[in-house]
Amino acid sequence: MSSIRVVLILIVVLLVAVATASYASAFPSEGFYERDSHVFDDWAICRTRAFGEDGFYQITETGFRPAIVFQSLDENTDLAYSLGEQIATEYSDPLLRAEAIFHFVRDGVRYRSDIARTGREEFAQNADELATAIVGDEISYGDCEDVTVLLAVMYRAAGFRCAVVLVPGHTALLVHLPDYRKATAFFELDGEPGWIWAEATGRNNPLGWAPKQYINARIAAYEISTEVPAYQIPIEATAPLTPPPDPVTAVSVAGRGVAYRPYSFLGVIGFLWVLSLFRRRPRR
Repeated sequence: MSSIRVVLILIVVLLVAVATASYASAFPSEGFYERDSHVFDDWAICRTRAFGEDGFYQITETGFRPAIVFQSLDENTDLAYSLGEQIATEYSDPLLRAEAIFHFVRDGVRYRSDIARTGREEFAQNADELATAIVGDEISYGDCEDVTVLLAVMYRAAGFRCAVVLVPGHTALLVHLPDYRKATAFFELDGEPGWIWAEATGRNNPLGWAPKQYINARIAAYEISTEVPAYQIPIEATAPLTPPPDPVTAVSVAGRGVAYRPYSFLGVIGFLWVLSLFRRRPRR
């Protein structure tokens, strides 16, 4: 065999190895495949797009459904759910339990944009993928939809009600915890008070801290405990009974507890979402 042929074979082998390593680094789980420049998983959910019936958040003109959350619930429960159950057994006090789950996710995930992590503008991880990385390496990397999905699954496993919220350029979680006095504000969801904001994208964020721009705002919300179409929900924030230092000022909004028609607001959400593509991440 000539030396030139040997060199060519070695180059081909090296290129294949590099390409394989790069793909494995970007997509650690098995079962991913590409179609029309997007990446899909075993559930035929697009991980690189939030929009559409096959998007990981299934955002349409009439609502949204965080489909990727359900990949780790019900018959699909796995590591993330078991971690929530484990914390539930360790903390009988629901307030301490809620904090423990929040701190597990906040401290276990370092913020990193999808473009920096995978080379793609968007690539959502499901709860078990993120949990596996945390347990294996004691640290993981993700952005707002990643930590929101993991929080949602763990809170559900620990017996809490929670709702994924969608605002222009960002997503986070609401947890129903009416007795949590450390919150900077309480939110009212569909006429029910006692919901607090869980924002785990910032290293120093406490549970219950809410970005000011989302207080007194109408946002799209989807409660994970119910499989019903999402709709726009007016959110009313009220000051906590025992406010922390420098609490967020909360002003009541009109239309308390009324479900609005979704298309007008979600149309704006969709337009802004296209522009921002999850790029704004409230960190504190």
